[in-house]
Amino acid sequence: MRKIYVIGLGSGNPDHMTIQAIKALNEVDVFFMVDKGAAASELIDVREEICRRFIEDSHYRIVRARNPERDARSADYRHGVEEWHKARAAVFEDLIRDELGADECGAFLVWGDPSLYDSTIRILQHVLAQRSVSFEYEVIPGISSVQALAAAHKIPLNNIGEAVHITTGRKLAEGRMGDAESVVVMLDGENSFRSAPATNSTIYWGAYLGMPDETIIAGPLEEVADRIEEVRRTLREKKGWIMDIYLLKQERDDA
Repeated sequence: MRKIYVIGLGSGNPDHMTIQAIKALNEVDVFFMVDKGAAASELIDVREEICRRFIEDSHYRIVRARNPERDARSADYRHGVEEWHKARAAVFEDLIRDELGADECGAFLVWGDPSLYDSTIRILQHVLAQRSVSFEYEVIPGISSVQALAAAHKIPLNNIGEAVHITTGRKLAEGRMGDAESVVVMLDGENSFRSAPATNSTIYWGAYLGMPDETIIAGPLEEVADRIEEVRRTLREKKGWIMDIYLLKQERDDA
């Protein structure tokens, strides 16, 4: 039977690769790489470099496919994402059926960890539910950008005995921060930290974590918000894309 690996790569540094992930790489016949266009070609380049560095022979193939675009204009965010996932599932289904032999092993290489704000697992489950192509799959965890952020700033995520809330920029802008003193924000395209309470809040921000262009800024939110916004805009203009994350933390003396 066909087998699919969903392999977490870490947040951009090839040294993030785990031994488990490297072993899985060396079992793969076909790597499926979903291309998001020229602006994000660096993300494909890192994946290819990881294959060259860690695979012991050159028996594998790389198959690229164009990533369907999500309709960001949809008034119903959830519906828009669900339709986008259906389009991606159709692409995945074609790749697995047409490019993977009956007894071959394929892989999708996922930035960070497949469990955290990534759709690959959900899309593979959708493909299986259609019953047009059969396969088994295995998930290999990776170092997430959340872990990489904390390591870059040399901090623990949580205050003593307290929870950590992980959310998106969209939810933060809606005021949905939860009750935790530590809030990790991902997928923020609109500088939503501007909507967070600034009093006693420290922000730990990072972009391109683990990559050569890694950039980090930390400080009281009310003091560094303008700087983060300016640096973020400059980096996006320079590279054509940005991947960033931040921690908002209510600081305490016993933190």
